[in-house]
Amino acid sequence: MICSGSMLGINYNKIHSNSVGYKTDYEMYSMDFEEFLWAKGYKQECIDNILIHMEQLKPFSDIQLNVYKNLFLDYCVLGGMPAVVKNYISSNSFSNTLNIQRQIMLDYEEDVRKYAIGLDKTKILSVYRSVPSQLAKENKKFQFNKIEKNARSREYSGCIDWLIDARVIMQCNCLLYPELPLKGNIDESKYKLYYPDTGLLVANLDEEAQEDLRMNKNLGVYKGALYENFVAEAFLKQGLGLFYYKKENSSLEEDFFARTKDSLVPIEVKSNSNKSKSLSSLINNENYHDIHFGIKLGNFNIGFANNIFTFPYFCSFFIKDFLKTK
Repeated sequence: MICSGSMLGINYNKIHSNSVGYKTDYEMYSMDFEEFLWAKGYKQECIDNILIHMEQLKPFSDIQLNVYKNLFLDYCVLGGMPAVVKNYISSNSFSNTLNIQRQIMLDYEEDVRKYAIGLDKTKILSVYRSVPSQLAKENKKFQFNKIEKNARSREYSGCIDWLIDARVIMQCNCLLYPELPLKGNIDESKYKLYYPDTGLLVANLDEEAQEDLRMNKNLGVYKGALYENFVAEAFLKQGLGLFYYKKENSSLEEDFFARTKDSLVPIEVKSNSNKSKSLSSLINNENYHDIHFGIKLGNFNIGFANNIFTFPYFCSFFIKDFLKTK
């Protein structure tokens, strides 16, 4: 027997018993950037060459960098929903892709009304709809009072769990301290929420921002939020956990963390050319003994200096493979 469906994560909880050893679970997501390149007709050899450049710390040529940057921006706007990508490929334009994305979001909301039994459906929808505006703020930690004045965590925690189980949002947990192990080292009261498909995040922006993105590739005020969401999406699809850190006095903050066998790796997503003070502090401070090097993702070429690897954004989907070499 084969079971599948967008609400399987919800309905699976209702199964009274599982045949242990007689089933295999597969976690499926929308298309990642590598699959998007396949759809665009790029051969695997060309895609594998991106990882080779990363491993050899060989900068891309100006032509390569420009091509991959533009493909990446297209992917940011479209996301990986197969119907959206298929329309884009067949028409060779963004025409009608926004309508398809909006219909998908309406279907998500219809699923909430249909399947969210025993929970406040209005609160679930409020959480889902508030994610884009919260990501656009400087402090991206999810705040319930941004949904409703005097709102409390206990009133919404079940709603967030439902959305995570339904795979329509993903949660990035705040570390208590930047050290290994990652699991069991989280502050459950602090987290950030992202969409597992950046294209749907874009489709949730105001119409002027959407048009600007599609026509001019201008990310505007949402630049940091979109790139951060894309990296979170890329990590999720690679099977990497989502963790961040922010010191109580806000003097130190890091966007993401991954790990090798014996090292904790801070990863910073840059939307500008400012220096990475937190990343350098984490690497150079003796108190963070599990951290030996870091990664910076931004609008630049491949490089390495001061124990920091720099990669362009589109390399995000190869980070897990790159870390295996470390």
